[in-house]
Amino acid sequence: MRDRGVSLEVFFYYVAGGVFAGLLAGLFGVGGGLVIVPILYHLLPAQGVAAPLLMKVAIGTSLATIVVTSLSSAWSHYRKNAVDLAVLGALSLGLLPGAILAAVSARVLRNDFLVVVFVGFELLAAIQMGLALKVKPHRRLPRKRYQAGAGLVIGYLSGLVGIGGGTLSVPYLSWHNVPIKVAVGTSAACGFPIALAGMTGFLLVGLSDPASPPAASGYILWPAFLAIVLGSVFAAPLGAKLAHRLSSPVLKRLFAVFLALVAGKMLWSVV
Repeated sequence: MRDRGVSLEVFFYYVAGGVFAGLLAGLFGVGGGLVIVPILYHLLPAQGVAAPLLMKVAIGTSLATIVVTSLSSAWSHYRKNAVDLAVLGALSLGLLPGAILAAVSARVLRNDFLVVVFVGFELLAAIQMGLALKVKPHRRLPRKRYQAGAGLVIGYLSGLVGIGGGTLSVPYLSWHNVPIKVAVGTSAACGFPIALAGMTGFLLVGLSDPASPPAASGYILWPAFLAIVLGSVFAAPLGAKLAHRLSSPVLKRLFAVFLALVAGKMLWSVV
């Protein structure tokens, strides 16, 4: 594979993608991975990333960006006393190995299969947002080992699609009678161990891949990481401010349609 480097134009697109993801994350409270992974998937070929590695590099790099953005989000919720540290600790016992296991799995899975998994997850997120589906409280939180088991599942699925896990952990906590503000805050904090473990896993398992792209460590493409973080860190606060003025059921339905269209375009690319 020829080393194409990173042109100024491609770097600009990465920054713009980060701004877009940050705005949407602040506006709708969704994880940036739902947007960052598709953006990377479509931009990476311009850097000469081989087709069989597109999803692996997109997911690994997305998780790397979430390491940075989740810290800011988690700290913001913690300052508002909206993070249950006991629940966070129990879930993290499973989140960490789950995300690492996802990276190990991704190393041997075909690109097309990873695309289909991501598309399915993206469509579920679109349906949840478009129909405003909410989980009703059903039971109390289980013992620590069962929370760790839930964390293992959440960490694995989140690591496999390159997201911070809020789409899964918020419903799980809400189902167990955790107040919604604490569920959202604790879920935001869960994004850090998922992203850190997932990023580490994708970095390590990718080191042994001879097709790993230039300017990358394993499956983490650093120029894309830097550009997306620069864009999203500055845009997320703006998105949060806009949420108080623009957020509405209609706007969320439009975003749900957008997610569905993005998922459809990705699926079309492998059909």
